[in-house]
Order: sequence, then C-alpha cells, then structure tokens
Amino acid sequence: MPDGEFPDPREEDIYAGERRISRPDSALPDWHIPDASYRPIPIAWFAAAFLMQMVALTVLFLMLLGQSGWVTIIICGLATLALGMWTWERGMRAAGSGWQTATVLMLAAQFALVCLGAAPRL
Repeated sequence: MPDGEFPDPREEDIYAGERRISRPDSALPDWHIPDASYRPIPIAWFAAAFLMQMVALTVLFLMLLGQSGWVTIIICGLATLALGMWTWERGMRAAGSGWQTATVLMLAAQFALVCLGAAPRL
C-alpha cells in the first residue's frame, strides 16, 4: 500500500490487529453485537390506547346515533373495557403507576365524552 492510500472497505476488509474493522456488508466491527430486541415503552401503549379508543368510540357513536343513549353508552363502555384490558395485556401492567393512572384517566375521560354526547338521547 503506497503512502497516503487507504484500503477501500468495499473491496477488502480492513484489519486492526486481530479485529476486522469494516466489511462491505456491515459498518459494524465483527465483535459488536447490536441490541436489536424490541423494548416498547409505556408512552407507546398509552398513545396506541388513546388513538384506538378515539377512533373506535367515534365510529361507534356515529353508528349508534339512531339508538337509545343507553345502547350507545353500554356498547362504548364495553369497547373501552376491552381496549383497556388489551392495553394492560400488552405491557401496561408492568409500567409505572404514573403511566397506569394516566391511561385509566384518559380512557375514562374519552368515555365520559361519549356519555355526555349520548345523554340527550336517554
């Protein structure tokens, strides 16, 4: 190798002692094992529950406009309970108490809006 020239990692491996530094198919050294496991966080479960409940309750509320308010409240309540159980099973059970409290309050607040909207039809 002439002075000032470096090996092209696209054509050959670059070695530093016993270690390979670069390869054409990887920018990571061969001794590095990346942590590729999925570790969800409570904000993801919270956001998913919030968005799914918002969509589900909106669709159910609009579909049940011609029904009694009690029917709307009961069906939306069951949907909220199912969504809450699904969120807990996904991992919210292991989250901190702050996230658990925030999730329950958010689910209850959105359900309360449905109850408020269905109240004139009781």
